Amino acid sequence: MAKKTAQRVKHIPQRTCVGCRTVMAKRQLVRIVRSPEGVQVDLTGKLAGRGAYLHDRRSCWERGLKGALARALKTELTTDDRERLQAFMETLPEESGEVSVDGISAM
Repeated sequence: MAKKTAQRVKHIPQRTCVGCRTVMAKRQLVRIVRSPEGVQVDLTGKLAGRGAYLHDRRSCWERGLKGALARALKTELTTDDRERLQAFMETLPEESGEVSVDGISAM
């Protein structure tokens, strides 16, 4: 009798965008981390510290910077933190949502 081999399904971590509250795969979102050096963008997803996630769209970043991001990180954003995050936000597409952080099309 032939032995059946079960295919193992790979677990894909899910995270919620703090801007629009949409749940997506972790790799499709941009991680923001609170560390002793301040709040910064974590493109590797591996920096130590409390993290929160946002889409790579300006609308989500704008909503996140209004207060949702600070609540998720459990901190108050300083002026330097806001400037750093807004500078990164300016590099993002307006609303296409088709380009992800690693350059692979999400659509």
